Amino acid sequence: MHEKPQTMLSHGTLPYPAGTLVEDTISERTGHLVGVIEERTKDGNRVVSRQAFMRPQGGGIEWDVPLERIKPVTETDKA
Repeated sequence: MHEKPQTMLSHGTLPYPAGTLVEDTISERTGHLVGVIEERTKDGNRVVSRQAFMRPQGGGIEWDVPLERIKPVTETDKA
């Protein structure tokens, strides 16, 4: 039986500046990028997952999505 490796959480590098308006490409929800949390293995420091934290425009409750699902909102997207 394989044991799940122990992991740790840490702040990750933002792909865009904090506050950038981004969109979740699956749900199409938009919000401001607040931060990134990475889950890494304790042995080997391998990235297991990366979550982007977003805050709705105008404020409200933050939510998280996998980092690979976000993209910046462009002027074309707003039209």
